[in-house]
Parts: sequence; structure tokens; C-alpha cells
Amino acid sequence: MDIVTTETILESINDGVFTIDNDWLITSFNRAAEQITGISRTDAIGLRCSEVFKSNMCEGRCPLAETFSTGKTVINQSGYIVNLAGKRVPVSVSTALLKDSQGKVIGGAETFRDLSELEQLRKLRARERFGTIVSNSESMRKILSMVPAVAQSTSTVLVLGESGTGKEVLARAIHGCSTQKHGPFIAVNCGALPDTLLESELFGYRKGAFTGADRDKPGRFALARGGTLFLDEIGDISQAMQVKLLRVLQERQFEPLGGRETEKTDARIICATNRNLEELVAQGAFRQDLYYRIHIIAMTIPPLRERREDIPLLADQFLQRFSVLNNKNLDRFSAEAYGRFYAYGWPGNIRELENAVERAVVLCQGDEITLDDLPAEISRSHTDALQAEGQSPKQADGTGVRTDVHSAKEEVERQCIVDALMRHGMRVSEAAVELGMHRATLYRKIQALSIGLE
Repeated sequence: MDIVTTETILESINDGVFTIDNDWLITSFNRAAEQITGISRTDAIGLRCSEVFKSNMCEGRCPLAETFSTGKTVINQSGYIVNLAGKRVPVSVSTALLKDSQGKVIGGAETFRDLSELEQLRKLRARERFGTIVSNSESMRKILSMVPAVAQSTSTVLVLGESGTGKEVLARAIHGCSTQKHGPFIAVNCGALPDTLLESELFGYRKGAFTGADRDKPGRFALARGGTLFLDEIGDISQAMQVKLLRVLQERQFEPLGGRETEKTDARIICATNRNLEELVAQGAFRQDLYYRIHIIAMTIPPLRERREDIPLLADQFLQRFSVLNNKNLDRFSAEAYGRFYAYGWPGNIRELENAVERAVVLCQGDEITLDDLPAEISRSHTDALQAEGQSPKQADGTGVRTDVHSAKEEVERQCIVDALMRHGMRVSEAAVELGMHRATLYRKIQALSIGLE
């Protein structure tokens, strides 16, 4: 039986591996290292590693130097190298000391993983787009496929979803596709105002209606004529306001405070809430007749944790916007940052992701967003998640470390392939053309990712 040597293993893996002696001279350079850098082992061996690797890490935090200094391994430090062709290659680096049988340090070893495919996946174009909404998610595709038909109707729409999922964004997309798109889009947060203020905001008032009313003021129903009125947090309004709102929705007319004449409105009504209206109806806190009136067309936006394939797309979108606003030249996140994005539960959904990216852009001092730039609740989320599953944060995967980046990449890649296959009736050849890869490559990925073709 053939004996599998360490050299054979190193030549078979896809990660680049090289070793150095105590004088920082390269002593070994595997096949993957040749492919990633474009430099042959013949040329590399005997040179200092800084002469072979043109990397941002050589100028700043050198992983091997840190390992020599502290005696501790460095795990999945992100950065980039410039290959022989002058192309910047994103990599994830891990290091360790080499010791002889007596425990004496005789050098160091470094592995580096090519993250180019992950970078490409982050920049995949959205499969669905309406207005400012972009998505690669199957659950969002179903929602967005409803928009054209819903937009052309005049029926009241109820948008459901957790806080921060983008309910107003969806309402604006519906308005933008409607026959009243040239009219105004007026939004009111019903939960932020007490009854007296909300009534005057919605219906307006006449001069002298109350102390301080020194002029006529039109309400939102009047301002939204010929357009769309978006009533956010409708589940938070009082029963007294529910009665008044029901009358407007039924009769399409209202009376301003202090007024004697009835006014009409043709505004399209879109309501939204993050509360369970069915439960509120059962509890007697929300009128059943109003519920039926606004529940003609219901659209539920899934939370971000159920559409994780959209995280790279949304994060990059926010990164581009806030980089411009803050006059910074940032165009990417580190591998560790993306690993945390996928591990985190996002209770605040897209709004929380947007805020996290804005904070990171403001605080970032380098040329990429790193783990140190993220809020504490996100940066620690991965360890918490593993402990909740009864796993160690350093679960073995061949290098002694759980690879967040690999899992994140596989999750996004699998969803993109499944979506493409479904769009083409599970025909691999047609899906391969859309994805820009050879059919044989797609077959290998389908097998590796356990995607069924039946």
C-alpha cells in the first residue's frame, strides 16, 4: 500500500503553503502557492518571503512576524497579495511555528487561501430589482414578482414585516410602478404621534379649530391626492382613531378638524406594521372591520436572517454609499467581517446592517472594513453562536479553525446556483451560461454542494 507523505498532502490541497527558516528564507513552496502567486517554487525557494509576496500585510501587520514574536498562531487574517501578473488577489492567512523534535523553533509556516471567488460572489448582480430594492433571495423574489400587479391596482395594501426589513422601501417601489407614480408619496408614522396630533396630521384643520390654529392646514390625505399615502405602524393606533380611519377608507372622504365641509381623496393607501394584527384582533385591540379593509392585499417581507444570500449585496451597496459620503476609498470587507455578518442574527434587519456599515466606514482607518470596525454585538456573535451549538470557536477543519469564510461562500454560491437552475427548469447547460461558467464546472459545484437536480 502506498504511503501518503506530508509532501503529497501539501501538493494536493487548494490552499497555498510555504515555510521559512529563522532567517526568513523560503524553504518550501507548494503547488497551490505557485498557482495563486504565479511564481514557481524554483524562483521562490531561497528568497525572503517579503521578496516573493507583494502584500499589504508585509507593510503592516505581518502574520508570521506576529507568530514569531508571540509564539501564537494567527488565524484567518485577511489581506491581499499582488501576483506575478500584477493582479491583486484577496487572501485569508494562517500561520504557525515550526519546531524540531526537541521543541526548538526552526522556522515558520503560512497557509493562504485565495478568496477571489468569494469577492466575485459578493459582486453578483441582483436577480430581482425594483426601484432601490435588489435581491438574490428566493423569498424576496416572490414578493417582488407581485409588485407590478399590485402597483396597477387601486386596492389597499398591507405590508408586514419586522422592524427594519424595508417596508417603506417596498411601499415606494409599489408607488413608483403605479399609475399615480407622478403624484406625491406621503408617509406618516402613526405610532409616533398621540391621537390629537395624528388626527390633525391626517385630516388637517381649519383656522380657529383650536388654540394656535391661526391658519388652515391641509392634512396628509389631502396632500396625497393623486399619489400614495403610506400609513406606517398602523397597528399602534388607538381604537378611536381606528374608527375615523375606517370611515375614510370606506367612503374616501374626511372632514378637517374645525371644518364643516367634507373633502374627498383619491390617494392610494398602503399600510404597514411589524405587529401581528390577527392577534390584536383576537385580543380586541384592533378592529376586525378595519383589519379586513386594509388586508385586501398583504405582502410579508422576510427578515434578513431568512435571506442571508442578500447580505453581501446589501453590505456592498451600503459600503459604496457611505464611502462616498465620508470621502473614503473603501471597496471591500475583510474575510472575518463577512464571517461575522453571516453568523449574526440581525434583529434590526436591513436597517441594522446599514447602521453597522456606516459606523464601520466612519471608524475604518485602513483600506478595508475589518472585524475591529464592527459593533461589539456583531463582532462577538460568531463565538456566541458556536457556544450555543455546543461547539468550540476553534473547531477543527484541517487547520484547527472553523472557516467562516468558506461556509459563507458556500451558502451564497449554493443559493445562486439553485436560483439559476430553477429559472432554467433545472437545465444545467443553460444555467451554466447565465452563471458564466463551463458546464463541467457547474456539475462539479452541484455535486460538491449537494444540490439535487430532480
